[in-house]
Amino acid sequence: MKAPVRELLDLFDLEQLEDNLFRGQTQANGQRSVFGGLVAGQALLAASKTVSEERPVHSLHAYFLRPGDFNVPIVYDVERIRDGKSFTTRRVKAIQHGRPIFSLAASYQVVEEGASHQATMPEVPDPETLDTDRAIRMKLVERLPEQYRKDFLTERPVEFRPVTPLDPISPEPKAPVREVWFKVIDRVDASPVLHRALLAYCSDFGLMGTAMLPHGMNFWQANTQCASIDHAMWFHNDFRIDEWLLYRSDSPFAGGSRGMNFGSIYRQDGTLVASVAQEGLIRQHRSDSPA
Repeated sequence: MKAPVRELLDLFDLEQLEDNLFRGQTQANGQRSVFGGLVAGQALLAASKTVSEERPVHSLHAYFLRPGDFNVPIVYDVERIRDGKSFTTRRVKAIQHGRPIFSLAASYQVVEEGASHQATMPEVPDPETLDTDRAIRMKLVERLPEQYRKDFLTERPVEFRPVTPLDPISPEPKAPVREVWFKVIDRVDASPVLHRALLAYCSDFGLMGTAMLPHGMNFWQANTQCASIDHAMWFHNDFRIDEWLLYRSDSPFAGGSRGMNFGSIYRQDGTLVASVAQEGLIRQHRSDSPA
């Protein structure tokens, strides 16, 4: 197994401290705090460990409360809200330094048959025809300050192939729509429970940036402050995180220093596997004022 994938799976190897208590390790990612997708994925996995695999998760709703400290682990306290005939509900509180940094509610359901329809996947080029993530980075690396170049080219556990590559260094205003193929770069032999937790992890990559596209903003700008506020997901169909998935996102609104984003995730055969919604803080400071 490739080292970046092994490291990612190690982060999802939660330590069980008690019946409803779990501990997850953190990882520095070049940002000021723990990546929100990691906290969401670990919290979902902690909740799922208290539910029978016969009841897969169908939705989660979460709030980011405080920045996570990547110097210490995160403790996940799972509350068993309800175990009904068809549905199970769990609430999770992620704790660092004695304070909650994240809260999540997740709902699980026994598998049932019912009426079915779905949105049609957008017509986009197959991922195999697009530039690799590394090829795109190689085109940009010379424009970065030298101290950032090594981390920028480091192999990552998830590969992203944008349908329309953007210039993250000198962005120009564009329509708030983003289409990206992604997958974990090595095979993940694990239960669907872990695949869903890893999808929650991946779903936070780039989503908030969709609302920034019309304004020529990005996360690297010194006068821009960004943070996820909440995150919701609905799981519709089975998938594998190590096979290509298309993430199509759009932003219908930005205002009040917040941006709203919606996403749809499809298998390569066109099956809709998940829907995502997130609101994020997008605060732009004056260049002559402190961040």
